[in-house]
Amino acid sequence: MTASVSRRVELRLTRPWFALYFGVRPTIVIEGRGQPVQWGVGTWQLPADRAATIGVFLFNRLWRFGQAELMLAPTDAPVIAYRAPALPFGRGRMRVQPAP
Repeated sequence: MTASVSRRVELRLTRPWFALYFGVRPTIVIEGRGQPVQWGVGTWQLPADRAATIGVFLFNRLWRFGQAELMLAPTDAPVIAYRAPALPFGRGRMRVQPAP
């Protein structure tokens, strides 16, 4: 069994200060597996030798919203920013940020 090469990616999850929803936390989906997370900065392990799909959505016990998805290539910078929508029915935004 061979070990795959991995890399660390920083994911910055932010919501607007005037969001019209309370108590909603994001869920990260990496390669089809979802994990509930906190707002803020976190690091995730991804394969270094191939592209990986990263998605984020919000769930308020009635419906999903704020969905955004990004295909991260091995050559992309290791910092991703997610911005949640202000209203509980819009889409979120994800983009690769330049490394600091």
